Amino acid sequence: MKKLLGIALLGATLVSGMAQAKDWTLIRVGIEAAYPPFNELTPDKKVVGFDKDMADAICSYLKAKCTFVIQDWDGMIPALMSRRFDTIISSMASTAERKQKIAFTRPYYNTPAFFVIKKGSNLNVDSPAAMKGKRIGVQSATIHQNYVNEFYQKAGAEVTAYQSLDQVYMDLVAGRLDAVLFGSVENDTFLASKDGAGYVMAGKPLLDPKWFGEGAAIAVRKEDGDLRKRLDDAVDALHKNGTYDKIRKKYFAYDIWPKSGS
Repeated sequence: MKKLLGIALLGATLVSGMAQAKDWTLIRVGIEAAYPPFNELTPDKKVVGFDKDMADAICSYLKAKCTFVIQDWDGMIPALMSRRFDTIISSMASTAERKQKIAFTRPYYNTPAFFVIKKGSNLNVDSPAAMKGKRIGVQSATIHQNYVNEFYQKAGAEVTAYQSLDQVYMDLVAGRLDAVLFGSVENDTFLASKDGAGYVMAGKPLLDPKWFGEGAAIAVRKEDGDLRKRLDDAVDALHKNGTYDKIRKKYFAYDIWPKSGS
């Protein structure tokens, strides 16, 4: 019996050692591919965008081969936990709530959230009470949904959550929503489009870390601290050597690096 127990313990030790010795030369990256300009699919089904370019640069820096797994946003964290992929590089905000389940690197960008409303509607989006009875659209399972549910829905606004960003803007243009809440970059993309010509960002910029996190960061499982450390080092190195800024300029004319960052 003792011999069998010793063999079992030896096997467990070997498995543990193998897990600790993982070299991360192969990394599976979870990405939504439905959140332009950060990540989206081209007509020929290629993933492109700021997140994709950052992931490619990170993998190159780490000398790792990365494969991309497209995942709907509301299933992103469960898919990471069930090991469908190893990391999420998909504009996920690092929040205290999410940190209870998963771990994050330092943020690699941070932008404020704003409401978007129709020009001339004169909605007071800064006041939840003033938005009573109004229809607000958000993407499901996001920091924006958490925020409007806590303040606007409780004040009497009608909140509708959608699976994708495009669906939210589509219903705004169709007149089924009075306002939507997204990050400033996503709103800029919409406002620059043909459909966005009659709309504006409204209200004060929303950056409270309690609700909107510390910025978008790379997520991993808590037990994969070695991978988190490597990804963290890569983000810092790419920022310091100018690669980050080169990628950023492809998509944004202004700085999005977190102000608290180095």
